[in-house]
Amino acid sequence: MARAESSITTISTKGQVILPKAVRQRREWEAGTRLIVEETPEGVLLKQAPAFAPTDPSDVFGMLPFSGKPKTLEDMEAGIWAEAHRRHDRN
Repeated sequence: MARAESSITTISTKGQVILPKAVRQRREWEAGTRLIVEETPEGVLLKQAPAFAPTDPSDVFGMLPFSGKPKTLEDMEAGIWAEAHRRHDRN
């Protein structure tokens, strides 16, 4: 494993820490990037927060309204095949 580059920064009176520009550029962390702060036995770990909270299919199942006759598995498979053929025949 490559050795991590180290640099020194200072905590401000407001508790703010400035991350070196080279680190921000490598990580593509711009102003407003949300970070997860995790305490570890070795120190503090900063990780970019995901754009969206993790979800489970059961959290969103049935959220979109639908009116009409429910689709059968055969209907769904036929739709998938039709789209696959449409995409393949397009080229």
